[in-house]
Amino acid sequence: MPDIPRLNGVIKALEAGQTAFVAFTPVDAESAIAMAASELDGVAFEMEHSPLDFTGLRSTLQFMLDRREIVERNTLTPKVTPLVRIPPNGNEMNQWIAKQVLDIGVFGIIFPHISTMEEAWNAVGACRYPRLQTAPIANPPGIRGDAPQRAARYWGLTQQEYYKRADVWPLAPDGEVLVIIQCEDMRAIDNLPRILKEVPGIGVVLIGEGDLSQELGHPRDYDHPVVAKEINRILEICKQHNVVCGHPHPDAKNIDRLVAAGYRFLMPSAPRSFGVLTQGRKLTGRN
Repeated sequence: MPDIPRLNGVIKALEAGQTAFVAFTPVDAESAIAMAASELDGVAFEMEHSPLDFTGLRSTLQFMLDRREIVERNTLTPKVTPLVRIPPNGNEMNQWIAKQVLDIGVFGIIFPHISTMEEAWNAVGACRYPRLQTAPIANPPGIRGDAPQRAARYWGLTQQEYYKRADVWPLAPDGEVLVIIQCEDMRAIDNLPRILKEVPGIGVVLIGEGDLSQELGHPRDYDHPVVAKEINRILEICKQHNVVCGHPHPDAKNIDRLVAAGYRFLMPSAPRSFGVLTQGRKLTGRN
């Protein structure tokens, strides 16, 4: 079997020590076409606060593909990697939704409101196939059901090749699935050190500023000292455990500060101009 290069462009950027840029977008064809032509590393199709649309997601992922671009680049690697944010909060334990989107072919999942070790354990397990406890890197135990046909076809792999790559990074060094947990309440922050110590397989911790600021009594006032203190606490915990920390609201005013602070997963809004993306790539030396 020939060597297969890294398929997940977000993981590729993080492995190289770079800042990854990913934007939320609706599940629709025109948005997919625009994102696929951008300089983003990844796109996160939004299904938490938008309809849960599996059929639409399957169609939209096809619009991410450009046949001419695939031939010219001579690689199966998507130019922009598709991810999904799913709707259930961590305590709902809805593994079946993770199973559905992975079987369609996404390369990663954003899990909202992961606040306990058990919820984080479940999120990672939902992205892994089962294996014996005597097998290498057996934990967290996989609970994903076995139906790889559509995902393997979308990735351009045989089913056996897909099995070897359809594991979570960085727990599995060759894994192509990125588990992103959102930390968006005080209970989550208090539990985050234990989560990152005891739950391997988490690729990114994404700060949920909106919900966190609601709980703290200062809705969307992200610069309020009370809110800023807790946001900074999340970042520092991630640094202590060598886990990438993500920020969901970089803009022209704060991008310099976020890059300097050490955020390595940034989610600029995605107007057609992609101005903040351009600014962020310059700041991180990715021209």
